[in-house]
Amino acid sequence: MMICKVVGNVWATKKEESLSGSKLMVVQQTDGYDGEDIGECFVAADVVGAGIGECVLVVNGSTARKALGGDHVPIDAAIVGIIDSVEMDRR
Repeated sequence: MMICKVVGNVWATKKEESLSGSKLMVVQQTDGYDGEDIGECFVAADVVGAGIGECVLVVNGSTARKALGGDHVPIDAAIVGIIDSVEMDRR
């Protein structure tokens, strides 16, 4: 799992049929502590109703496909949680 920040939406009127009804968001991995961006932006299917600016939990690979209902869905990242707070001991 990764901690990411939602930075945008993807609108695609034509897409693979199994993606119909899926909300696609642009996310960027953060360090989880102060929200500093540490990775490139990528697209994740949203299964929890996240919005731009929110910190989220993102899974990838087969776990992401299962979050959307099965191995037949052509995705490699899914937003599976909206983060309320993060506590870390940064010694």
